Amino acid sequence: MPTHPRTRLRGPWLRSLAAIASLLLPRLTVAAEPPAMPLVIAHRGASGYLPEHTLPAKALAHAQGADALEQDVVMSKDGVPVVLHDTTLDAVSDVAVKFPGRARADGKHHCTDFTLAELRTLALTERLDPATGRQTYADRFPRGQSRFGIVTLEEELEFLSGLNRTTGRAVGVYPEVKSPAWHRSEGHDVAKGVIDILHRHGYATKADPCHIQCFEADEVTRIRRELGWQGKLVQLIGGKDQDHLVTPEGLAAIAAVADGIGPPIERILDPEGQPTDLVARAHAAGLAVHPYTLRRDRVPPWAGSFDDLQGALFAAGVDGVFSDFPDLTIAWLRHADRRPE
Repeated sequence: MPTHPRTRLRGPWLRSLAAIASLLLPRLTVAAEPPAMPLVIAHRGASGYLPEHTLPAKALAHAQGADALEQDVVMSKDGVPVVLHDTTLDAVSDVAVKFPGRARADGKHHCTDFTLAELRTLALTERLDPATGRQTYADRFPRGQSRFGIVTLEEELEFLSGLNRTTGRAVGVYPEVKSPAWHRSEGHDVAKGVIDILHRHGYATKADPCHIQCFEADEVTRIRRELGWQGKLVQLIGGKDQDHLVTPEGLAAIAAVADGIGPPIERILDPEGQPTDLVARAHAAGLAVHPYTLRRDRVPPWAGSFDDLQGALFAAGVDGVFSDFPDLTIAWLRHADRRPE
């Protein structure tokens, strides 16, 4: 009876095969690992459905399964960190009606001109486009309908802690230090205010579910080195004036103090929807990439649908994304087997 072919590999042949296998198997194991589950960050809460940075918008995002909730933080006149995207109040509140004559020479009502008690009297609404006088996103929550108010960063963290406890989830926070240089000109250290509150609520290390983000590179460095923040830190990247941040030298400088970058989607996907090399270069520098912002009602011309946009973005290899519609982003990831049910 002929010998089975497998039994002929003896002596040096068998040893050679074993050596080859020992070299290949670790590589095969790494290649077989599924990609990390991208982080879904609720951009100002579930802001596609409810007015941005209101507690109902944060509660809905939490219920929809977001991994983290974003807080843009500005300061009141009496030095309290509050959750608002702009340093002015006109686009999202009834401040001009409630406080006539309180605008500055630029015609705007600045948050740092109002105490927390005064801010609490304002009604938050869906964002207004100052150029047209209409809602920025026409089909979102009707402007002026229902009642929403400004909350402090402390109140939002307390609210989130309660939701995490009652649901058994561990949804994280993603505060942005807004316009720190401008705040200093107004007599406020917004970065220190944010960090102090985060520390009081148990966010202190990279093991904690918290990222601090900021556009100003000098402030990112200050947050890490002068203020001693030991948690995760993200350098936000804007338009052409920050092109230097995405050069090899710029990314290396960011990696010396931060853990990731937050570029606009347009830096990840070109005008034809093709991926740029930014993700690969950021990863090579050891940086995570969390672009902004996915909006169902603001899809680029090259994308036939919101799902086309999401698919191209995740195919580019991003580690997370800011979304106005966290439920739709999570649904896409589940459909693509990138997230468990």
